[in-house]
Amino acid sequence: MLLALELDPEPWRSINDGVMGGVSSGGMSESADGLRFEGELSLENNGGFASVRRPVDVDLAKAVGVQLEVRGDGRTYQLRIRQDGRYDGIAWRVEFPTSEQWQKIRLDFDQFAPVFRGRPVVEAGPVAPSEIRQLGFMVADKNAGAFRLDIRSIHFY
Repeated sequence: MLLALELDPEPWRSINDGVMGGVSSGGMSESADGLRFEGELSLENNGGFASVRRPVDVDLAKAVGVQLEVRGDGRTYQLRIRQDGRYDGIAWRVEFPTSEQWQKIRLDFDQFAPVFRGRPVVEAGPVAPSEIRQLGFMVADKNAGAFRLDIRSIHFY
């Protein structure tokens, strides 16, 4: 493992569908096991996503992926990477399923696909590890209701 991210809720910020009129809620908090991303997904007002992200300000040039240790609610979540510090723009995403049991999930950077507001941006190319500036989680599975993702570790390898 190259780097373990600290499990501190402080650097995480919420960006939910309220930015476009939706009413979903979600945020990151401290839990007994590390971190918890939880909230309520709503499809009202053309909404349907909740997300959190944090800055990553370390050199990841030698990294080839991310390993998560997570426990969820059976929903599918996205891990998202951004190669700039901007609020909006291209993100590279990969989806992963969850279960009620703790699981280690390895996500190689070549599995991530570039998107802008949910639409593919093929010309953006693959993840450039040395350019990674943000990391985040999103739920956008079109299933209204409560969600919960527990995070015990985040490692770049």
